[in-house]
Amino acid sequence: MDSVSRTEDTDEWRIARRRARLQPYAFPALSAQKGPLFKEHPATTTQGRTRARVINLKERNLDMLKNDLILRNPLRLMGHENEAIVPQGGFGAVLARAGVGKTALIVQVALNTMLQQKNVLHVSLNDPVDKVNLWYQEVLNSLAHQYHVRQIKELWESIQMNRFIMTFKVEGFSVPKLEERVKDLTEQQIFNPHMVIIDGLPFDESLRTPLETLKTFSENHRLHLWFTVTTHRHEAPGEDGMPVQLAGVADLFDAAIQLQPEGKKIHIRCLKGGPGDAETRDQLLDPSTMLIQDHR
Repeated sequence: MDSVSRTEDTDEWRIARRRARLQPYAFPALSAQKGPLFKEHPATTTQGRTRARVINLKERNLDMLKNDLILRNPLRLMGHENEAIVPQGGFGAVLARAGVGKTALIVQVALNTMLQQKNVLHVSLNDPVDKVNLWYQEVLNSLAHQYHVRQIKELWESIQMNRFIMTFKVEGFSVPKLEERVKDLTEQQIFNPHMVIIDGLPFDESLRTPLETLKTFSENHRLHLWFTVTTHRHEAPGEDGMPVQLAGVADLFDAAIQLQPEGKKIHIRCLKGGPGDAETRDQLLDPSTMLIQDHR
Protein backbone atom coordinates (compact mmCIF):
# COMPACT_ATOMS: atom_id res chain seq x y z
CA MET A 1 0.00 0.00 0.00
CA ASP A 2 3.02 2.30 0.15
CA SER A 3 4.12 2.00 -3.47
CA VAL A 4 2.76 5.38 -4.54
CA SER A 5 4.42 7.16 -7.46
CA ARG A 6 4.87 10.50 -5.76
CA THR A 7 4.12 13.28 -8.20
CA GLU A 8 6.13 15.88 -6.23
CA ASP A 9 9.14 14.94 -8.38
CA THR A 10 7.37 15.55 -11.69
CA ASP A 11 7.57 18.70 -13.77
CA GLU A 12 3.91 19.52 -13.11
CA TRP A 13 4.45 19.46 -9.35
CA ARG A 14 7.59 21.62 -9.59
CA ILE A 15 5.93 24.15 -11.88
CA ALA A 16 2.79 24.29 -9.75
CA ARG A 17 4.73 24.78 -6.52
CA ARG A 18 6.88 27.49 -8.07
CA ARG A 19 3.75 29.22 -9.35
CA ALA A 20 2.18 28.99 -5.89
CA ARG A 21 5.25 30.67 -4.35
CA LEU A 22 5.22 33.45 -6.93
CA GLN A 23 1.44 33.94 -6.79
CA PRO A 24 0.45 32.69 -3.33
CA TYR A 25 -3.14 33.91 -3.55
CA ALA A 26 -3.98 32.87 -7.12
CA PHE A 27 -5.46 29.52 -8.13
CA PRO A 28 -4.22 28.18 -11.48
CA ALA A 29 -7.73 28.37 -12.93
CA LEU A 30 -7.80 32.09 -12.20
CA SER A 31 -4.21 32.97 -12.97
CA ALA A 32 -4.49 31.23 -16.34
CA GLN A 33 -6.88 33.95 -17.43
CA LYS A 34 -4.08 36.50 -17.55
CA GLY A 35 -1.06 35.44 -19.51
CA PRO A 36 0.82 36.39 -22.64
CA LEU A 37 -2.46 36.24 -24.64
CA PHE A 38 -4.32 38.61 -22.32
CA LYS A 39 -3.69 42.35 -22.32
CA GLU A 40 -5.61 45.29 -20.93
CA HIS A 41 -5.13 48.58 -22.72
CA PRO A 42 -6.41 51.65 -20.84
CA ALA A 43 -8.17 53.83 -23.39
CA THR A 44 -7.79 57.64 -23.35
CA THR A 45 -10.83 59.20 -21.69
CA THR A 46 -12.29 62.67 -21.43
CA GLN A 47 -14.86 64.28 -19.17
CA GLY A 48 -14.38 61.64 -16.49
CA ARG A 49 -15.85 58.77 -18.48
CA THR A 50 -14.99 55.22 -17.38
CA ARG A 51 -11.98 53.78 -19.14
CA ALA A 52 -12.78 51.00 -21.60
CA ARG A 53 -10.90 47.73 -21.97
CA VAL A 54 -9.66 47.05 -25.49
CA ILE A 55 -9.55 43.35 -26.25
CA ASN A 56 -6.43 42.14 -27.99
CA LEU A 57 -7.37 40.65 -31.38
CA LYS A 58 -5.28 37.55 -30.70
CA GLU A 59 -7.13 36.97 -27.43
CA ARG A 60 -10.50 37.48 -29.13
CA ASN A 61 -9.71 34.93 -31.82
CA LEU A 62 -8.55 32.41 -29.21
CA ASP A 63 -11.71 32.92 -27.15
CA MET A 64 -13.84 32.39 -30.25
CA LEU A 65 -11.91 29.20 -31.01
CA LYS A 66 -12.46 27.90 -27.46
CA ASN A 67 -16.18 28.65 -27.66
CA ASP A 68 -16.41 26.82 -30.98
CA LEU A 69 -14.66 23.75 -29.57
CA ILE A 70 -16.89 23.84 -26.47
CA LEU A 71 -19.93 23.66 -28.76
CA ARG A 72 -18.45 20.51 -30.27
CA ASN A 73 -17.63 18.78 -26.97
CA PRO A 74 -18.31 15.03 -26.93
CA LEU A 75 -21.09 15.11 -24.34
CA ARG A 76 -22.91 17.88 -26.22
CA LEU A 77 -22.75 15.74 -29.36
CA MET A 78 -24.39 13.03 -27.25
CA GLY A 79 -27.11 15.40 -26.02
CA HIS A 80 -25.59 16.58 -22.71
CA GLU A 81 -23.31 19.14 -21.13
CA ASN A 82 -20.59 17.88 -18.77
CA GLU A 83 -22.32 19.18 -15.65
CA ALA A 84 -25.78 18.08 -16.80
CA ILE A 85 -24.90 14.42 -17.19
CA VAL A 86 -22.83 14.24 -13.98
CA PRO A 87 -23.94 16.69 -11.25
CA GLN A 88 -21.76 18.01 -8.43
CA GLY A 89 -20.85 15.08 -6.23
CA GLY A 90 -21.89 12.66 -8.97
CA PHE A 91 -20.21 9.73 -10.72
CA GLY A 92 -19.79 9.03 -14.42
CA ALA A 93 -18.18 6.02 -16.10
CA VAL A 94 -16.75 5.25 -19.52
CA LEU A 95 -16.74 1.49 -20.12
CA ALA A 96 -15.01 -0.49 -22.87
CA ARG A 97 -12.67 -3.37 -23.52
CA ALA A 98 -8.95 -2.66 -23.39
CA GLY A 99 -7.70 -0.59 -26.32
CA VAL A 100 -11.11 0.50 -27.60
CA GLY A 101 -10.85 4.19 -26.63
CA LYS A 102 -11.82 4.82 -22.98
CA THR A 103 -8.93 7.15 -22.22
CA ALA A 104 -9.31 9.02 -25.51
CA LEU A 105 -12.99 9.71 -24.80
CA ILE A 106 -12.43 10.76 -21.19
CA VAL A 107 -9.59 13.07 -22.31
CA GLN A 108 -12.05 14.74 -24.72
CA VAL A 109 -14.40 15.34 -21.79
CA ALA A 110 -11.49 16.71 -19.75
CA LEU A 111 -10.33 19.03 -22.54
CA ASN A 112 -13.81 20.48 -22.83
CA THR A 113 -13.78 21.28 -19.11
CA MET A 114 -10.32 22.87 -19.45
CA LEU A 115 -11.54 25.01 -22.36
CA GLN A 116 -14.08 26.48 -19.93
CA GLN A 117 -11.17 27.40 -17.59
CA LYS A 118 -12.23 24.78 -15.05
CA ASN A 119 -9.67 22.53 -13.40
CA VAL A 120 -9.26 18.80 -14.12
CA LEU A 121 -7.33 16.45 -11.83
CA HIS A 122 -6.36 13.35 -13.82
CA VAL A 123 -5.49 10.41 -11.55
CA SER A 124 -3.75 7.64 -13.50
CA LEU A 125 -3.28 4.18 -11.98
CA ASN A 126 -1.62 2.64 -15.04
CA ASP A 127 0.38 5.20 -16.99
CA PRO A 128 3.19 7.59 -16.02
CA VAL A 129 2.76 11.36 -16.23
CA ASP A 130 4.47 11.74 -19.60
CA LYS A 131 2.21 9.14 -21.25
CA VAL A 132 -0.96 10.77 -19.85
CA ASN A 133 0.29 14.15 -21.04
CA LEU A 134 0.89 12.65 -24.50
CA TRP A 135 -2.76 11.48 -24.58
CA TYR A 136 -3.93 15.08 -24.07
CA GLN A 137 -1.64 16.46 -26.75
CA GLU A 138 -2.58 13.77 -29.29
CA VAL A 139 -6.32 14.20 -28.72
CA LEU A 140 -5.99 17.99 -28.95
CA ASN A 141 -3.96 17.65 -32.16
CA SER A 142 -6.68 15.40 -33.61
CA LEU A 143 -9.34 17.95 -32.65
CA ALA A 144 -7.26 20.71 -34.23
CA HIS A 145 -6.92 18.72 -37.45
CA GLN A 146 -10.62 17.82 -37.57
CA TYR A 147 -11.78 21.41 -37.05
CA HIS A 148 -8.92 23.11 -38.97
CA VAL A 149 -7.45 24.86 -35.93
CA ARG A 150 -4.17 26.62 -36.65
CA GLN A 151 -3.42 28.13 -33.23
CA ILE A 152 -2.81 24.75 -31.61
CA LYS A 153 0.29 25.89 -29.66
CA GLU A 154 -1.44 28.99 -28.29
CA LEU A 155 -4.54 26.97 -27.45
CA TRP A 156 -2.56 24.37 -25.50
CA GLU A 157 -0.59 27.03 -23.62
CA SER A 158 -3.83 28.73 -22.60
CA ILE A 159 -5.47 25.62 -21.10
CA GLN A 160 -2.69 23.35 -19.79
CA MET A 161 -2.62 25.15 -16.41
CA ASN A 162 -6.17 23.86 -15.90
CA ARG A 163 -4.98 20.26 -15.68
CA PHE A 164 -2.98 18.40 -13.05
CA ILE A 165 -1.79 14.80 -13.41
CA MET A 166 -1.39 12.57 -10.36
CA THR A 167 -0.08 9.01 -10.57
CA PHE A 168 -0.43 6.03 -8.26
CA LYS A 169 0.32 2.36 -8.62
CA VAL A 170 -2.90 0.36 -8.46
CA GLU A 171 -1.93 -1.43 -5.26
CA GLY A 172 -0.92 1.88 -3.68
CA PHE A 173 -4.16 3.73 -4.39
CA SER A 174 -6.67 4.41 -1.64
CA VAL A 175 -9.31 7.03 -0.98
CA PRO A 176 -7.50 8.44 2.11
CA LYS A 177 -4.32 8.89 0.06
CA LEU A 178 -6.24 10.64 -2.70
CA GLU A 179 -7.92 12.92 -0.15
CA GLU A 180 -4.52 13.70 1.37
CA ARG A 181 -3.10 14.68 -2.04
CA VAL A 182 -6.11 16.84 -2.94
CA LYS A 183 -6.00 18.53 0.47
CA ASP A 184 -2.30 19.27 -0.08
CA LEU A 185 -3.06 20.83 -3.48
CA THR A 186 -5.97 22.98 -2.29
CA GLU A 187 -4.57 24.15 1.04
CA GLN A 188 -1.35 25.32 -0.61
CA GLN A 189 -3.44 27.01 -3.30
CA ILE A 190 -1.68 25.00 -5.99
CA PHE A 191 -4.72 23.46 -7.66
CA ASN A 192 -8.43 23.35 -6.87
CA PRO A 193 -10.12 20.64 -9.01
CA HIS A 194 -13.56 20.94 -10.55
CA MET A 195 -13.48 17.50 -12.18
CA VAL A 196 -11.54 14.39 -11.13
CA ILE A 197 -10.80 11.50 -13.49
CA ILE A 198 -9.73 8.15 -12.03
CA ASP A 199 -8.27 6.17 -14.90
CA GLY A 200 -7.49 2.48 -14.41
CA LEU A 201 -9.27 1.55 -11.16
CA PRO A 202 -10.09 -2.21 -11.22
CA PHE A 203 -13.82 -2.75 -10.77
CA ASP A 204 -14.69 -5.92 -8.85
CA GLU A 205 -17.05 -7.11 -6.13
CA SER A 206 -14.88 -5.61 -3.36
CA LEU A 207 -15.09 -2.06 -4.68
CA ARG A 208 -18.44 -0.94 -3.28
CA THR A 209 -17.12 0.34 0.08
CA PRO A 210 -14.25 2.38 -1.48
CA LEU A 211 -16.71 3.79 -4.05
CA GLU A 212 -19.10 4.85 -1.28
CA THR A 213 -16.19 6.62 0.43
CA LEU A 214 -15.27 8.27 -2.88
CA LYS A 215 -18.89 9.35 -3.25
CA THR A 216 -18.71 11.17 0.09
CA PHE A 217 -15.38 12.70 -0.95
CA SER A 218 -16.89 13.87 -4.25
CA GLU A 219 -19.94 15.36 -2.53
CA ASN A 220 -17.86 17.15 0.11
CA HIS A 221 -15.65 18.76 -2.54
CA ARG A 222 -18.50 19.30 -5.06
CA LEU A 223 -16.62 17.40 -7.74
CA HIS A 224 -17.68 15.85 -11.03
CA LEU A 225 -15.96 12.46 -10.81
CA TRP A 226 -15.39 10.18 -13.81
CA PHE A 227 -13.99 6.64 -14.00
CA THR A 228 -12.71 4.50 -16.84
CA VAL A 229 -13.91 0.90 -16.47
CA THR A 230 -12.39 -2.04 -18.36
CA THR A 231 -14.84 -4.69 -19.52
CA HIS A 232 -14.11 -8.09 -21.10
CA ARG A 233 -15.39 -9.73 -24.27
CA HIS A 234 -16.35 -13.05 -22.65
CA GLU A 235 -18.49 -11.54 -19.85
CA ALA A 236 -22.25 -11.43 -20.35
CA PRO A 237 -24.06 -8.31 -19.09
CA GLY A 238 -26.34 -8.39 -16.06
CA GLU A 239 -30.11 -8.70 -16.18
CA ASP A 240 -30.52 -4.94 -16.63
CA GLY A 241 -28.03 -4.89 -19.52
CA MET A 242 -25.34 -3.27 -17.38
CA PRO A 243 -21.81 -4.72 -17.67
CA VAL A 244 -20.95 -6.91 -14.69
CA GLN A 245 -18.27 -4.47 -13.52
CA LEU A 246 -20.95 -1.85 -12.83
CA ALA A 247 -23.93 -4.06 -12.06
CA GLY A 248 -23.43 -4.12 -8.29
CA VAL A 249 -22.65 -0.40 -7.95
CA ALA A 250 -24.80 1.12 -10.72
CA ASP A 251 -26.92 2.93 -8.13
CA LEU A 252 -23.91 5.11 -7.27
CA PHE A 253 -23.54 6.33 -10.86
CA ASP A 254 -25.40 9.13 -12.60
CA ALA A 255 -24.04 8.32 -16.07
CA ALA A 256 -22.52 5.31 -17.82
CA ILE A 257 -21.22 5.42 -21.40
CA GLN A 258 -20.14 2.25 -23.17
CA LEU A 259 -17.92 1.97 -26.25
CA GLN A 260 -18.89 -1.08 -28.25
CA PRO A 261 -16.87 -2.18 -31.32
CA GLU A 262 -18.78 -3.65 -34.22
CA GLY A 263 -16.71 -4.45 -37.27
CA LYS A 264 -14.82 -1.27 -38.17
CA LYS A 265 -17.19 0.92 -36.14
CA ILE A 266 -17.16 1.83 -32.46
CA HIS A 267 -20.65 2.58 -31.16
CA ILE A 268 -21.17 4.94 -28.21
CA ARG A 269 -24.09 3.86 -26.06
CA CYS A 270 -25.49 5.65 -23.03
CA LEU A 271 -26.30 2.90 -20.54
CA LYS A 272 -27.39 5.41 -17.92
CA GLY A 273 -27.97 9.16 -17.90
CA GLY A 274 -28.50 9.60 -21.65
CA PRO A 275 -31.60 11.05 -23.32
CA GLY A 276 -32.10 7.77 -25.17
CA ASP A 277 -33.28 9.22 -28.50
CA ALA A 278 -32.34 7.56 -31.77
CA GLU A 279 -29.90 10.28 -32.86
CA THR A 280 -27.95 9.99 -29.62
CA ARG A 281 -27.85 6.19 -29.83
CA ASP A 282 -26.32 6.46 -33.30
CA GLN A 283 -23.13 8.22 -32.16
CA LEU A 284 -19.87 6.66 -33.32
CA LEU A 285 -16.23 6.95 -32.28
CA ASP A 286 -13.86 7.32 -35.21
CA PRO A 287 -11.34 4.45 -34.75
CA SER A 288 -8.62 6.35 -36.61
CA THR A 289 -8.77 9.55 -34.52
CA MET A 290 -10.65 8.28 -31.43
CA LEU A 291 -12.90 11.35 -31.70
CA ILE A 292 -16.69 11.35 -31.65
CA GLN A 293 -17.89 11.74 -35.24
CA ASP A 294 -19.58 15.10 -35.77
CA HIS A 295 -22.42 14.61 -38.27
CA ARG A 296 -23.20 18.30 -38.60
